[in-house]
Amino acid sequence: MQTDMTVGKPMKILLNFMIPVFIGNVFQQFYNMVDAIIVGKFVGTKALAAVGSTGTIMFLILGFLLGLTTGFTVLTSQKFGAGKMDEMRQTVGNAAILSVVVSIIMTAVSMIGMRSLLEFMNTPEDIFQEAYSYIMIICGGIFAQVLYNILASILRALGNSKIPLYFLILSALLNIVLDLVFIVVFHMGAAGAAWATVISQGVSGLLCLLYIIKAVPELHLCRDDWKFRKKLAGNQIRLGIPMGLQFSITAIGAMMVQSALNILGAYPVAAFTAGSKIENIFAQAFVALGTAVSTYNAQNIGAGKLENVRQGFRSADVIGVIYAVITGAILILWGKYFSYLFISDNVDTVIPMVHTYLKCVGCFMIPLYIVNCYRNGFQGMGYGFLPMLSGVAELVGRGVTAVIAAKKESYFLACMASPVAWIVATTLLIFMYFFVMKDMKKKLRL
Repeated sequence: MQTDMTVGKPMKILLNFMIPVFIGNVFQQFYNMVDAIIVGKFVGTKALAAVGSTGTIMFLILGFLLGLTTGFTVLTSQKFGAGKMDEMRQTVGNAAILSVVVSIIMTAVSMIGMRSLLEFMNTPEDIFQEAYSYIMIICGGIFAQVLYNILASILRALGNSKIPLYFLILSALLNIVLDLVFIVVFHMGAAGAAWATVISQGVSGLLCLLYIIKAVPELHLCRDDWKFRKKLAGNQIRLGIPMGLQFSITAIGAMMVQSALNILGAYPVAAFTAGSKIENIFAQAFVALGTAVSTYNAQNIGAGKLENVRQGFRSADVIGVIYAVITGAILILWGKYFSYLFISDNVDTVIPMVHTYLKCVGCFMIPLYIVNCYRNGFQGMGYGFLPMLSGVAELVGRGVTAVIAAKKESYFLACMASPVAWIVATTLLIFMYFFVMKDMKKKLRL
């Protein structure tokens, strides 16, 4: 099931790797999306707003952890591409140790500071307690999230994108069943949705672990592989921290937008929540393509094949732009009809606001593609700081727009915060591409 991505046509390699990741990402979105659908339908719009108001906080915490674990395994992919299996296994052992340490720290920090963070974000009083209960359970289950992320990232580093997909499908179906049981049968509200999410994530992580033990001899570690290596850890942290911060920086901007929305009340929050979830489902193809390009670049840089990297970016551009145009049209013309999955009351008020959000983001899907593809592509090549700078650019664009939206109490400007962020980051990433390719050419000559 492992794949050598250094030989063959880039377009075919990227598509074969991307499609399972895309399907897997969609199912991963179901964890929170199904929560929203069932909560919105069976509990009500305010409960949906409670879950939605924590979305940016979840992205801040879980996105940071996702970035870290992905960064920890960049060297795994590079060593695999270079055929250095002993060193590859050492990176896996080190990544596992680092992941455990990070999980403990993040669980403690997030749970201690959560109430203050919700208050800082102007969470409406009528949804505060339900939002707090939901996010505290999610934070208590951080280890389950990290377990899946690190193991799936290791498998993908070896070119295996299908197995993580299979386990995500199973856990997503489990999440649906648990949501219905906890919310509809036991009337646990938003807290029930959180428990369903954590349990399902834990199951997907355990399934990955069992698969590796049973079917991936390349990842069978000996005692020496579990030895903590400071120099290797330093390199993994050097790649992981910027990637984690990149997600966190983006999340901070999203939290600023959420704060602006919270001022407007529960219905704009609910509309923005529904619109964001619809957009996220379609945008998972960009995330998957970015993951494919990252792994492809990492293996080819490990093998010293820079021209393959260049061709990989070109092939990704063809895939990404075509998909962006089609997706943008769907969101603008028909996206609002997906809203009925989430909204059960006050439809005449909420649905038009969802439509406004989808029109705003639908016009700017090409910049969203570039942000996902090129940022991840650079990270796979071993660059951590430069992609993080594009995250800072996003923060500036999103943050400034959010501040203006809050002052003017404008829902439209809140919806435009992300498109502005994508445009600013895209401009910077285009200039970075030429620098990175030139710099890597010099490095590979040495």
